Amino acid sequence: MIYISHLVKDEEMKEIIARTGLGIESIEFSVAENLDNLARSLRTYQKRLEFMECRELILHGPFLDLNPMAYDTLVVQATRTRYEQAYQAAGELGAKKLILHSGFIPSVYFLTGWADRMADFYKRFLDDKDDSVEILMENVMDPLPEPLREVMEKVSHPSFGICLDIGHANCFSRTDCTEWAETLFPYIRHLHIHDNPGDRDRHQALGDGTVPYGQVLDMFRDRTEVSCTIECSTEENICKSFSQLQNRHFY
Repeated sequence: MIYISHLVKDEEMKEIIARTGLGIESIEFSVAENLDNLARSLRTYQKRLEFMECRELILHGPFLDLNPMAYDTLVVQATRTRYEQAYQAAGELGAKKLILHSGFIPSVYFLTGWADRMADFYKRFLDDKDDSVEILMENVMDPLPEPLREVMEKVSHPSFGICLDIGHANCFSRTDCTEWAETLFPYIRHLHIHDNPGDRDRHQALGDGTVPYGQVLDMFRDRTEVSCTIECSTEENICKSFSQLQNRHFY
């Protein structure tokens, strides 16, 4: 299944969905204000989903000011609270996946002990969760794939996996995207698809940068359970990326 990130207007989303049949990855519940008024936000967004004629839905969870491996216990508590709210939203809206950032920031945190702290957080967070919503950890500024794999190995839960963001891997890491995919392959359940020339996170259309997306997509050709989201912020780039996915027979 292919989704598009809700980064364009509802009217454009509706047009694209009608033409392509793609699902939606909502960023609505990554916003603190919407989580503060969760019941109202759910009612409002449900109406918007109906307008856009959404067929399938996944959610991108909150990330600003949050970090699951923070040393400050109050930050960890706030992160847990926001994640729980996003999980509730996913359940009430029927979203199949909830994507959460890894939170690693180079030059601020150290990789020593990082996987242990992340694993401890997710073991606690997942303790009362079933397999109705997949919880997927996404790489952002992470320099290496191995620490994320270590977290996966330490946390044993049927709904826990990886969202590999190939654009992030291309601009925030010196490790090639294909190596990211190979290292995390058994745990990857979703891909974030966009491009950049390696300098910064531009969210360009596939083919407009240096991401070796073809090689990565080919690795998942036979894994039909692995879905993806096109993360572009214009209708033109969304459609261009979708065409590239069609050309690779990834849908």
